Amino acid sequence: MTQNPFSTVFDAQRTAIKHSQNMAHDAIEAQQASIGAFANAVENSNALVESNAELTKGVIHAYFNALEASVPEDTVEFDDLSELVDEGVDSATDAQLQSLEVAVEALRESETAYDEFTASYSEAVDNSFEAFIEVHEQVAQNMTVAAESVEEATEEFDASP
Repeated sequence: MTQNPFSTVFDAQRTAIKHSQNMAHDAIEAQQASIGAFANAVENSNALVESNAELTKGVIHAYFNALEASVPEDTVEFDDLSELVDEGVDSATDAQLQSLEVAVEALRESETAYDEFTASYSEAVDNSFEAFIEVHEQVAQNMTVAAESVEEATEEFDASP
């Protein structure tokens, strides 16, 4: 018997289907990683918030020092203003840090929920691909049987006087 020309086509299709399945899993894993990376970025922004607060206080204190040097003594109490600024910046910083903490916690919870979802989704994807592969293999078998039957019928026809 000769090589069934359909078997090569079916093998190529099966390979493409398996690559599609792998790409679906790669996309799921990339999405999972992006949620974790975003949560890490938000979590790491705490240091930026604190640095920004210190920079803000430093700039305002420098401004007050420059003003204090340019006005007559004892006209304005810059120490009180500086203290007020420090309290306001510290209060705003604390609020930002608390907000970031809540955001990170929500992202981590979302990450956990997404991981659970993707586990179920991955299983459904695998089941779907496996069912499709089974049907595909059955069709390939049927085509092989049909091709062999045609080949046998052709050989019988050629063998007839």
